[in-house]
Amino acid sequence: MTNKKRNWFWNTLIVLSLIVVAIAFVVHSKNWIKIDGEQFKILSGIYYKELKFSEVNAVSMVDKIPSLERINGFSVKEIEKGIFKDSIHKTEVYIFVDKLTRQKVKVTYKDSLQLFFNVSDSLETQKIYSLFSQKIDSLAKLK
Repeated sequence: MTNKKRNWFWNTLIVLSLIVVAIAFVVHSKNWIKIDGEQFKILSGIYYKELKFSEVNAVSMVDKIPSLERINGFSVKEIEKGIFKDSIHKTEVYIFVDKLTRQKVKVTYKDSLQLFFNVSDSLETQKIYSLFSQKIDSLAKLK
């Protein structure tokens, strides 16, 4: 009869690694957007951005993201997420894009900083854009 070694440590490490990878995939798989009164929050994995509507200068819909230098982030098929550098203005650009082929919301804030985002559902992206526009218009009327 052969003596079998039981490597519970390695088996547990493999299972825990698979769980961590699955959680990371789920957290990065979509943009988690929350609008609290006068703040817009977007989270995708380790990337997080919080904006006050009063800091936003302009919001528009764009078809294409400009060419940028990646500082930190990733792209897989139609997903593009991370922090990029605008070589013209020398500023950071946050990108939270679930579908590159669909329109994206471009938010310009604090004069020259930019944020691009969309969600996988184009109607939801349009709804968020409309909400952003309404908030910006209402704040402009108050000034």
